[in-house]
Amino acid sequence: MDLSTAALLAASGLAAGLVNAIAGGGTFFTFSALVAAGLPPVIANATSAVAVTPANLASAWAYRRELAANVKRFAALGIVSLIGGVIGAYILTVTNNDAFRRLVPWLLLFATLLFAASPKIVALARKIGKQEGHHPSNKAWAAGLAFQTCVAIYGGFFGAGMGIVMLAALAITEGDDFHLINSAKHLCSTLIQLVAVMLFIAAGLVSWPETLVVGAASVIGGYLGVVFGRRLPASVIRWLVIAVGAALTLYFFIR
Repeated sequence: MDLSTAALLAASGLAAGLVNAIAGGGTFFTFSALVAAGLPPVIANATSAVAVTPANLASAWAYRRELAANVKRFAALGIVSLIGGVIGAYILTVTNNDAFRRLVPWLLLFATLLFAASPKIVALARKIGKQEGHHPSNKAWAAGLAFQTCVAIYGGFFGAGMGIVMLAALAITEGDDFHLINSAKHLCSTLIQLVAVMLFIAAGLVSWPETLVVGAASVIGGYLGVVFGRRLPASVIRWLVIAVGAALTLYFFIR
């Protein structure tokens, strides 16, 4: 790995940690940088997932007070996240590079559109889960868990845009408390990625030199993202991610 490649990967890890902590979408940066570094698409995707897991752990640690206060509340969400993550990761392990390469631009387009529509998606989710205090109806709770399972499957397979869709799923079950929802998001994202990376490592899909560079930078970005996320408007970060996602989608379609 030459110095310029290492710098590109480190920058992508830092950016991914920052935006994942605030709005989600870090996979846009890391996956694209790893492909640019010469990794095959499936290896790049698996390596990206492994590399940003420490950043998710750092962000979850920054929300440790909220998580500790809601362990029982988040238990069901954690269970369906684990199950969905395993399913999605397994699908990736049996997908060949040519098939995944053809899927990439469509996955990026899907994720970019999710980011662009995120305010309406979350608003609709809150309407569905309208509740008194923090106690959703049984139907809303079941719908939220089913939604979260689908999000986890997608997250285990690819992950770009997972954070935004997860915010919508959690708005159904957790109401309007942003920090409660965001702490649950970091917990669920971490669980999804932990089980996914176990399968990726077992399947031999991870390139470790790139993982170490991206992972170290993403930890710094992940912790800083929570700090700045309490002060910066999430909309600013969201539109940055949309712009990056649109550019990358176009690039992979014409590549």
